[in-house]
Amino acid sequence: MTNRWWVYQRERFPIFAHGPLVAAFSVSAVSYSTLLRDERSLPLAGTLLAFVTALIFFAQLRIADEFKDREEDARYRPYRPVPRGLVKLRELAWIGVGGGLIQLAGALAVKPALVPLLVVTWIYLAAMSVEFFAPRWLKARPITYMWTHMLIMPQIDFYATATDWIGTGSGPPRGVMLFLWVSFFNGMVIEIGRKIRAPQDEEEGVDTYSRVWGRRGAVAAWLSAMGLTLAFALMAAWRIHSLIVAAIILSILVAAALTIAIRYLAAPLTGRAKAVETMSGIWTLMMYLNLGLIPLAIRYFLKRA
Repeated sequence: MTNRWWVYQRERFPIFAHGPLVAAFSVSAVSYSTLLRDERSLPLAGTLLAFVTALIFFAQLRIADEFKDREEDARYRPYRPVPRGLVKLRELAWIGVGGGLIQLAGALAVKPALVPLLVVTWIYLAAMSVEFFAPRWLKARPITYMWTHMLIMPQIDFYATATDWIGTGSGPPRGVMLFLWVSFFNGMVIEIGRKIRAPQDEEEGVDTYSRVWGRRGAVAAWLSAMGLTLAFALMAAWRIHSLIVAAIILSILVAAALTIAIRYLAAPLTGRAKAVETMSGIWTLMMYLNLGLIPLAIRYFLKRA
């Protein structure tokens, strides 16, 4: 029993790969809110709640994918855990519900005012799991499909920031919306980057962006999403007086991303396509650190000096 769930997480939700990204995502959201409020330290209980809740949300998103993709997986991807019988959808459903109970208990224990935000995000996640009751319409429109699904990202991020500011009596601090836009476009960077493949790695029945838009179109979309993320990130960094540091680090990452994109287009090999996905993860990790922990640490040490 233990081994099959270990295999499942390794194949479908690798905790050691997702954990650091979710930690950066959630902790930086709390940090950014803290910086906007000109506070020096993170609320420990709120930060832990933000991380646990976000991690469960992303696990629930994976479970929702298992349900909505079950027919395509059975037809085109029988090697995946559900169609090959490693785990059952009913078991995954119970795990999703159990995760929801943990999220609810955490909100009630730390800040009960978070519960309405939690419920709103649950409702949107549930709508996503049934493709907003228009699966064929959405599938025929890849861009609409992507942005409607990426809207879950700022909702999770908003909840994470709320673990800091809710209950203070002043509402969300000015500038939080910029961070939510960063989260939205960062989601697109990850989504597009993981679906850019080498021609020999394309699978029947899998609508990757390199297949739907062509390799040039997919790379252009990936870089465009990165550019939009960069623009909002710099504005967000300016609000917390960390523009120079963010600009230097993110400029280096943009140069690296351009190099990887050019190499992939020149020779779309498996390793070079994988580098696009890896770069998406590095970009996301550093993006959040530049808007959270790094400026918070700088501010802390400067005030101690």
